[in-house]
Amino acid sequence: MTDLRREFEQAAEDVKHLGARPDNDTLLRLYAFYKQGAQGDVSAMAPGFFDFVGTAKHEAWADLAGMTQDEAMRRYVALVHQLLA
Repeated sequence: MTDLRREFEQAAEDVKHLGARPDNDTLLRLYAFYKQGAQGDVSAMAPGFFDFVGTAKHEAWADLAGMTQDEAMRRYVALVHQLLA
């Protein structure tokens, strides 16, 4: 396991202990960076039209298409550290 992967997994644990709930835009960025870092480009079909939360998550992740998993992990870790500061 690489150092970056360890930092990424630790950040995924740390984010569960934030003092305050981040705003929705930040939550979407966290979700998208996490999914891109863990799985790469989105491959699932978009959720149904009336699944507003699922659609927002899917779109946020799809916006990162082409970003490397390492870059997404770095951005996720940086964002979690920023939120914890």
